[in-house]
Amino acid sequence: MKLFRILSLAFITLGVLATAQNEPIFVDFDSSQFNKSITIDNEWMPMQPGSHWVFDGTAVEDGETISRRIEFTITNLTKEIEGVNTVVALINDYTNDELTEAEIAFYAQDDSGNVWYFGEFPAEYEEGEFVAAKPWIAGIAEAKPGLKMSSNPELNTPSYFQGWGPGVDWNDFAKVMEIGKEVCVPVNCFSDLIAIHESSLGEENAFQVKLYARGIGDVHVSWVGEDSLQEELELTKFVQLTTEDLDNASAYALAIEETAYEISPDVYALSTPSALR
Repeated sequence: MKLFRILSLAFITLGVLATAQNEPIFVDFDSSQFNKSITIDNEWMPMQPGSHWVFDGTAVEDGETISRRIEFTITNLTKEIEGVNTVVALINDYTNDELTEAEIAFYAQDDSGNVWYFGEFPAEYEEGEFVAAKPWIAGIAEAKPGLKMSSNPELNTPSYFQGWGPGVDWNDFAKVMEIGKEVCVPVNCFSDLIAIHESSLGEENAFQVKLYARGIGDVHVSWVGEDSLQEELELTKFVQLTTEDLDNASAYALAIEETAYEISPDVYALSTPSALR
């Protein structure tokens, strides 16, 4: 694993420590700066309970094009991690109309409006049967929270880690690359978008490109470089769930968490249980 030399230079916009040029930085995390943490109203990544995004598209697997579908839902659950109350998201991932991953993930907003990522439990499935999971939770097994979206994304700022889960080699990082992009997807046409490139330390010249719209969040996903997955997704649905559907999504997330406690005694079982708001 590559080691990073942290330099003592303050990066004012994000309140971070800078490292050597072109290397991702760790944003300075302070749990005392999350006084309204489950109110996520960042204009580039709002996360209100019941918000539901659906993305459809394609990817390449073993040289063949496959269909992809991702359903992302903000539940009415919270979970305390590293002394911060986080929002619980439910993400269902489908390949060729078959569920291949059901994930719960954890987000919170700091007092400056930055959205942070605190961990995940991604349950993988094959033909309807659970096969594996590689969870990481901030504060457990040397894992750290990371920045997911700045309150004021700007160009010419360093790449930043979106989290750090060394036990499962989770080390995704991101960088703001363009501002003012335009795109049309099934739900609408958008302008003044922000393009953020994401990758990980295990990838060489492979980046996922996400376009973010104000008031909605991610609306389009593509790729650049030598990304073998070549995933292309676009937002096909963005709605507010009914109370019944929200309750069902939250119950589903709790069922995933129950599995997490059973199969992950050294990581997830050490975390605080999720609870209704």
